[in-house]
Amino acid sequence: MPENLDLEQAVRSLSGRPLPGDVGVVQPRDFVHQQPFTFKSGQVIPGFTLRYETYGTLNATRDNAVLICHALSGDHHCAGWHSTEDRKPGWWNNLIGPGKAVDTDRFHVICANVLGGCQGSTGPSSLNPATGTPYGTSFPFVTIHDMVRAQKLLLDHLGVLQLHAVIGGSMGGMQAQLFAIEYPQFVRRVIAMATTARESAQAIAFNEVGRQAIMQDPAWNRGNYSKDGGPRVGLAIARMMAHITYVSDASMDRKFGRRKKDSAHADAYTFEPQFEVEGYLRYQGQSFINRFDANSYLYITRALDQFDLAQAHGSLEAAYAAVEAETLIVGFTSDWLFPPDQNRALALALLRAGKRASYAELDTDLGHDSFLLESEELYTLVRGFLDRGQSYVFDYSI
Repeated sequence: MPENLDLEQAVRSLSGRPLPGDVGVVQPRDFVHQQPFTFKSGQVIPGFTLRYETYGTLNATRDNAVLICHALSGDHHCAGWHSTEDRKPGWWNNLIGPGKAVDTDRFHVICANVLGGCQGSTGPSSLNPATGTPYGTSFPFVTIHDMVRAQKLLLDHLGVLQLHAVIGGSMGGMQAQLFAIEYPQFVRRVIAMATTARESAQAIAFNEVGRQAIMQDPAWNRGNYSKDGGPRVGLAIARMMAHITYVSDASMDRKFGRRKKDSAHADAYTFEPQFEVEGYLRYQGQSFINRFDANSYLYITRALDQFDLAQAHGSLEAAYAAVEAETLIVGFTSDWLFPPDQNRALALALLRAGKRASYAELDTDLGHDSFLLESEELYTLVRGFLDRGQSYVFDYSI
């Protein structure tokens, strides 16, 4: 058994059976939309594919669906395992499953890889039917609005009449907010975590450094590269830099401090990794390039930069005017990418617009990625919000 296999997976491997609360082995499916799709930019593609997974059963009234929206580097695989040999479950497996906070015994959970992605959904690495070659940078620019509209077409295809909730963190939280704005009667609840109404200049700057790392790599070739080639060095550097923004100084110090690698020599003057944190970042970069497309990274980070809820409406309150859903916004104290004040501002604007909204701020030192990590406090929040009736009121200070 590999030494780095976590305890949960080790137990599962030995027993050969899913653990309690595990949705088990799941298979992704593809939704193929065969009609032309017009992007917000006005550009058109003849159709698209969204790869998605579902867990649990859609009820007779078709209103127990919970849509999960993923973040920048996420995908459709948010729970369960793709085979009994998998070493890693879906990225939100700790939250989703029988008896968990998002209970698949009660809810029909759906998660799709976004339009513009690279995990089975149509994006820059997909073949352009007009040329028979990958779109590359000829692919239309994607916005968060485009991602949401494509997912709504998927939900219509699946026969969902109303969403019990839409849940997402970071970029997923942006999508969740837009669902409530664009389809107010379709969405009953929204949980948006570690997110924002628009990125700060600093967040945009981090994205631009990542894009430049990719585009300055000679192998990028203006977006024209083979599936097994491309700007692997640039993409790895982009991921290393971005990953630093997802964690906190405290969590990095606790995990690595200034500990040196076993192979490092105290008197070695070399540019090979000397510190454990260097090796960790290189591992993050290398693992990322094996599952993500560089052009998709360019497109999705640009979609993040362009997202601005208030811009088209004049104010955030006006943007929320049509919302009918009840909303829970969750911020994390150590998140310096989308810090608590940006999350709190969303709930305040919803309240000023006369909407039902709550804000919870969790004290954690894990950084932006806090919403992805083990947290009983977060699970309790999510479970309570999904279960609550009209007479129950969350009591969190804003």
